[in-house]
Amino acid sequence: IVTDMENVVPLIVTYNCGRELVKPELFAHYLANALPGCPSPDFLVLSLQEVAPIAYAFLGGSFLVPYLDRIRYAVDALAKIRGEASYVSLITRNVGMTVLMAFIRQDLLGNVRWMETGGVGVGVHEMGNKGAVGLRLGYATGEETMEMTFVGAHLAPMEWALERRNEDWKNIVRGLVFTPVDKKAVRAIAAARRSQVRNSEDEPLLQGSVDNASTPTSGIYNTTSHLFLAGDLNYRTSRSKPTPADFSQYPQPALDKANVSHYSQLLRSDQLAAELKAQNTAHGLIEAAIDFPPTYKYSDAAREVAATDEQIKSASAPRDNTPSETADQDKTWLWAKHRWPSWCDRILYLDIPPWMSSQDPSARIQIHKYTALPLMSTSDHRPVILSLSLPLQPIPPPNDEVADGDWRLNPPFSIDPQWRQRRRIARWKEIVVGLSAYLGLTWEGRGLLIAMLIGALGGWAVIVSMLQPAVRL
Repeated sequence: IVTDMENVVPLIVTYNCGRELVKPELFAHYLANALPGCPSPDFLVLSLQEVAPIAYAFLGGSFLVPYLDRIRYAVDALAKIRGEASYVSLITRNVGMTVLMAFIRQDLLGNVRWMETGGVGVGVHEMGNKGAVGLRLGYATGEETMEMTFVGAHLAPMEWALERRNEDWKNIVRGLVFTPVDKKAVRAIAAARRSQVRNSEDEPLLQGSVDNASTPTSGIYNTTSHLFLAGDLNYRTSRSKPTPADFSQYPQPALDKANVSHYSQLLRSDQLAAELKAQNTAHGLIEAAIDFPPTYKYSDAAREVAATDEQIKSASAPRDNTPSETADQDKTWLWAKHRWPSWCDRILYLDIPPWMSSQDPSARIQIHKYTALPLMSTSDHRPVILSLSLPLQPIPPPNDEVADGDWRLNPPFSIDPQWRQRRRIARWKEIVVGLSAYLGLTWEGRGLLIAMLIGALGGWAVIVSMLQPAVRL
């Protein structure tokens, strides 16, 4: 195990689950295979999109438990594979189909001093078929506290919807507002975690935040916080759908970057890189170098191949520890023909602010690994991970002499004063849509609806029979 005593080491994962149950052991092994030489993570933060069918995701609660438990099992399995200390759940929060799950090494749990959470929907009528969830926490560094902000997001799809994606980002900045989590809950459950008291359902440390008009609030950008954005951002490599002739240009394994089939050729058309440069989205955030193929959209045939590979891997022991990018060169990439292959799944971050660098030139963010995991049969996306180290020290308050131009000080958009009311209204819409989808689209919902209908007809028949006059002979 590689440890880092002078830094905080988050491992950030983004994955569009395709509304299917994740295979925990496979997910854990793919994660472990991608991390040789990386320091042992202090935090695991997972941004999950389309985590479950819309009925279960919108209704939430126990309907999401089977899907989220698979992720918890994967985290436990990852720790066992790498021989690391166990991880405990800090928080699980969802806005519709987008979920943010955060875990921390059990021996470091006492260092978490406070937490804030927030969420916003940017889908149809501001519901959570698309949206973002955030966690901000204070982490003890001796007598001081460093701040970290993690945002998981899912933006608008389709090649042509570039402006809509940028508008989604604007609405996330305006509507994702952090509110404090009850400190008593943090202390009480942290004490239980330290004593390894865990209930049978492995409940997360916190499911939500205190949310009332009197609590202090803050937006995504904060002068003293690190910021990470992970999700299916959905930026594509073309503004129009591909034609049959375009399919021949889709990338395939090639070692030579000058080869027309090498994915780096298509990467030049990446919308996100262009929009970042133009400061139209994710203002101020940067990205590690991309040296992996597009993460979307893989065909049904590709998923069938992945399913076959999974069966072979499950039958063999021990698993092959070959990094996934090496294996990528040994197989043909099977793309869906109706979508341009694109790097939809991304992880971005704000660099060290200039006022911190001026005080401590050695303070820097170190990237250990930024890569895509192999395709799994349950989704047409590949997961993406980022392993990095942050200096174990707080970001100091800004110095006026070197603070000009930093987005932490001057966020691109102001917070919507009606954010709370809009989220509340959208949540009611989600419940109505979720209930309708549950009754109309799921087998158990249809069964319940039929049972209710039969019961209503039976009750009506009894009432009618009771109201009919008696017949005398």
